[in-house]
Amino acid sequence: MAKTNYLSNKQLLKEIHRSKRSYCEFTAPHYHQYDVIVEELDEIFEPETIKLARKNKAARLAQANHKAAVEAHTGSPSAKPRLIDHKIDPTTLAADELVYRVIDYTHIPLEPGRKKNPRKEAEHYARLNFIPFKHYVVKDGKAIEVGRSHCQNGEFCQTHGAMTDTLARMFMLLVERYSQRSNWRAYTYLDEMKGQSLLQLSSMGLQFNEYKSDNPFAYYTAAISNTFTRVLNIEKKNQNVRDEILISRGQTPSFSKQIQYEEGLRLLRESNIENED
Repeated sequence: MAKTNYLSNKQLLKEIHRSKRSYCEFTAPHYHQYDVIVEELDEIFEPETIKLARKNKAARLAQANHKAAVEAHTGSPSAKPRLIDHKIDPTTLAADELVYRVIDYTHIPLEPGRKKNPRKEAEHYARLNFIPFKHYVVKDGKAIEVGRSHCQNGEFCQTHGAMTDTLARMFMLLVERYSQRSNWRAYTYLDEMKGQSLLQLSSMGLQFNEYKSDNPFAYYTAAISNTFTRVLNIEKKNQNVRDEILISRGQTPSFSKQIQYEEGLRLLRESNIENED
């Protein structure tokens, strides 16, 4: 039996897109779906970009048509519609139907002084919950803007959108599954680790950049791992302080401190024996 993942990148990307879309404004609803992401506006006129956009759109339309055919299928399982039967030739798609997402800060207000020594372009502008962008289509050889992020009624705004409930539940599932790993589940402050991880994901969850990667699962797992490790280091530091106070007052420190002390004595004895030899 094939292994089934409890959460896929495809599901995560879908909910990330839906969440970001709630912060955007488009001239028409269907322009929310982009076909390719570029960093500069001039790139949308390049043949390779157009070819990739057509390929991506053809694949997406084929999957949508296949899904609809499967849902409408009432015959025998052996006659179930196949994805290959819904394949679309990318060259048949009109160039003016392609939607390009361009990373763009020009509609974001400047915020001088936010960073003392700004190193990135983003640090010159207002703090955002995700990288800003604009959507374009090409009509008669000209780029026409059809949508932009962080916008409502033509004005800059980043308070009208929200992360979807489904994405929030995915974050909870990610944290819960990660916390059950053998190297974490025995800690008494596991709930603190989980709480801090959820807080971290809620604040940076939409920072995932689809231009650089299509693997949000790894991105979020790394964030959870870093948060768990940070909480562990803080707890270890606090425990060391408590142990030092207990030792200074003649009390018995934690069991791990006792083990650490005994291990140090053992190493010291072995070192002395080696020196004597």
